[in-house]
Amino acid sequence: MTPAYANAEAHHAGNGHPQWSQSYYFNFYDPRSRAGGFMRIGLLETAGQSNMILVLFRDGRPCYYRIREAAPYTSDRLDRGVEVAGLRLVSLQPSQKAKLEFADNDFTMNLAFEGLCPMADAIAMTHNEAGALAQGFAAAHLEGPGKVSGTIRLRESEIEVNGTGFRDVSWGVRNWETLDHYCVSWPVFDNGLAFAGLTATTVQGQRVYMKMLYDGGQWRAVQELDDVVEFSDDELTVKSLRWRYRDSLDREWEYTARPLFRVFVPFDGFLLTEHMMEYRLADGTIGYGLCECGFRLPREPR
Repeated sequence: MTPAYANAEAHHAGNGHPQWSQSYYFNFYDPRSRAGGFMRIGLLETAGQSNMILVLFRDGRPCYYRIREAAPYTSDRLDRGVEVAGLRLVSLQPSQKAKLEFADNDFTMNLAFEGLCPMADAIAMTHNEAGALAQGFAAAHLEGPGKVSGTIRLRESEIEVNGTGFRDVSWGVRNWETLDHYCVSWPVFDNGLAFAGLTATTVQGQRVYMKMLYDGGQWRAVQELDDVVEFSDDELTVKSLRWRYRDSLDREWEYTARPLFRVFVPFDGFLLTEHMMEYRLADGTIGYGLCECGFRLPREPR
């Protein structure tokens, strides 16, 4: 982590901008217990609101779901611990280790996230390239893979988690109305490879992206990306995908994926579909991770 991001998890002042936002996101999947989840806290300083989402699943079926929009604002941040509607996220080591906690009458979650490498800013990795996602969508978007371990207790069941996941830390102006739709792909492979990519189409029809590769040693820029996504009959959830890309060392990579779990997450005039996917590199190496699609509403049938 460079000195410029030393305080990434702390408060970043919005200076009164009506669309200023900070957020902290984590996901995970354990193929042995077949359990996974998505969680996020968003903080809207000028609007005076907070929001959160927590979705947990096992064997492709939901176990627990909580979403809160327009919750009371908190000035707390991840660096010292932040809690919204029972979901508590606490940094243990800046941008490297964090506690993920939740407690309800019939459900508790105690997980630890430990980074597999330093986080990198996906916007900074591509901001000088034609077609890069404008910083008007966020000032910084740090992303990185990690190990996730701990325990989930749901009623009479106890689930031990020992898997992998991805996280992000973001702050800046967040204007969803600039995008028509987008797709995020964040696989973490068994050989240490990880990819963080986003392709999007603006309301003006322009294709934009963020894209970077962790090759097991360091983050690399991605020069070319060919993304193919096959949607289900609902035109909102992913049936399969195939992404090919070439990195800054002129190496070519390809992976395919199939969904293990899917859930809809409403966000006012935008709809998100969160998928946990099983990924496979061309050489057969397996990985797991997020595929997230977002759609501006309403959608016309294609």
